[in-house]
Amino acid sequence: MARYSHKLMDGHLQELGSLDSRQFIIAVKRLADHLSYGTDVSPYRGAGLEYIQSRPYVAGDPIKSIDWRVTARTGKIFIKEYETPKRLPVYLLIDTSASMMIGSEQRTKYEHALFVSGGLALACLDRVSPVGVMSVGDRPFRVQPSLSKQQIMQWLHHLRRFRYDEPTTLGKRIVELGPSLSSRALVIVLSDMHDPDGVNSLKRLAQEHDCVVVQFKDPAEESLQGAGLLRAREAETGRNFVTHGRATWLDPKLLADNLKRSGIDHMVINTNKPYAHNLRSFFESRNLLGRGAR
Repeated sequence: MARYSHKLMDGHLQELGSLDSRQFIIAVKRLADHLSYGTDVSPYRGAGLEYIQSRPYVAGDPIKSIDWRVTARTGKIFIKEYETPKRLPVYLLIDTSASMMIGSEQRTKYEHALFVSGGLALACLDRVSPVGVMSVGDRPFRVQPSLSKQQIMQWLHHLRRFRYDEPTTLGKRIVELGPSLSSRALVIVLSDMHDPDGVNSLKRLAQEHDCVVVQFKDPAEESLQGAGLLRAREAETGRNFVTHGRATWLDPKLLADNLKRSGIDHMVINTNKPYAHNLRSFFESRNLLGRGAR
């Protein structure tokens, strides 16, 4: 349930549907386990998994790293060297704008986006991929990629607060993010894609980085079609306007085609339908969370 003040237009996700704070974290972990199902998680994270060579022992080297076979053959102590697997750093761009807060279902698009982002972040840690996050609303919130589970929990709780009048800045944030990426990265956008500048900015970013769009849709966004003329107010700017029920925020086919032509993976999540299995299949079939750095 989202509680808010009409004066300040602030909101806080005290509960997510029937989930309190503790249950929310448990549900996020379950989604992460579902996304990670079938992967082998090494207990030697960061220690290196691929053998490269053996070298002479140097004082201070751990005894457990001794290459006993080479040592026995040469009569001198040798140490095994391993290469640490390099995974793509992952950035989650979470849409915190007003249009994400409004919906006809028990849970809004924003609640689903926050839930999915938490599951994806924990699943990335299982694959030794550092995770960062950036909000693409009006607030300047960004966390650098790391392998810290505690950091993920902190930004999940921080993003439970939102504003009902927050504008979207998806295109602007993507433009800001690009130059700061010193190496190839995986950028996952979780948004309803209501920012007209978002797609063009993403297309430019996709020329150097792997980009994914997880788009959230509420059934009300389609049910108004055919409703005739209606008066409405835009959630993020407060602007009043008159439109026709045949009008839509964006052309879904045009959006999908634009993303596909640019090599950007695209998945639509409908807030009134189960999606955990499809989400796992989407990322698994493209090996998105398991990609290594070049």
